[in-house]
Amino acid sequence: MVMVIIALIGFAIKQSFGDPVREITGISVSAEEREALREELGLNDPFMVQFGRFLYDAAHGDLGQSFFYKKPAMEVIISKAPATLELVFCSAILIVLLSVPLGIYCAIRPKHLFAKFVMGASTVGVSIPVFLTAIMLIYIFSIELHWLPSFGRGETVNLGGWQTGLLTWDGIKHLIMPTVALSSIMLPLFIRLIRSEMMEVLENEYIKYAWAKGLPPLRVWIVHAFRNTLLPVITVGGVQLGIMIAFTILTETVFSWQGMGSMFIQAVERADSSLMVAYLVVVGFIFVVVNTIVDIIYGLVNPTVRITGRK
Repeated sequence: MVMVIIALIGFAIKQSFGDPVREITGISVSAEEREALREELGLNDPFMVQFGRFLYDAAHGDLGQSFFYKKPAMEVIISKAPATLELVFCSAILIVLLSVPLGIYCAIRPKHLFAKFVMGASTVGVSIPVFLTAIMLIYIFSIELHWLPSFGRGETVNLGGWQTGLLTWDGIKHLIMPTVALSSIMLPLFIRLIRSEMMEVLENEYIKYAWAKGLPPLRVWIVHAFRNTLLPVITVGGVQLGIMIAFTILTETVFSWQGMGSMFIQAVERADSSLMVAYLVVVGFIFVVVNTIVDIIYGLVNPTVRITGRK
């Protein structure tokens, strides 16, 4: 049902992105030829007829034909997906590696100078748009220092049909700045979330009891305190992971990163409505899958959490 609503929203807004026939044919084609092509593509059919046809085809794995690429929209998205998924994966790893230790430290040493610096920096980080961070990174590390490349994916390797840049040094260098830029908007949020949740947990009676038993500080902080902060962190993390895919639109545009976000911007510019709707459906499907995985992880982290309907 969620996927049907997403598809319906995509179809409802696609009419405002211009005429795809005009973008396909250019200005030299006559009005009669354009009308014939529009009829051939089914663009003259009523909205619900087009939507019903799309749902039927989608149920059979067909998300439509890209007007610009002249190939199945799903094929275009799959060809662009490795770039976006690698960028999101590396950004998520960076966020976890930095936010967990920094958030825990700021919770257990809230008055320390370093903790105050981290919290101040996180406030500034939340306020800076991701595209501005990307531009600053390019200016510092590409233009001034000449350390890192400013655009593209660099050298990639075909790994069973998956074009990856993680197996080449050039690909990794091209990945560093986009990863930092994409993670910059989520990292401060997770640092503040982990800090606030853990400070609240540290005030509970069972934590005081653990201290009274003489347990080692590391065990109290990690096993007893941090474990009980994971549920809200997982909840937010599941949503933010999907949002990060949306944020790749800005990041990929600045770094000329040829992924799904860049593809979506180009589809908007070309009025390729079929590709736009297919992209929205795929991203919506990713959201649904991520939220399902989050529900499963709930039960693994906290056995007291049960799936709806179970007692």
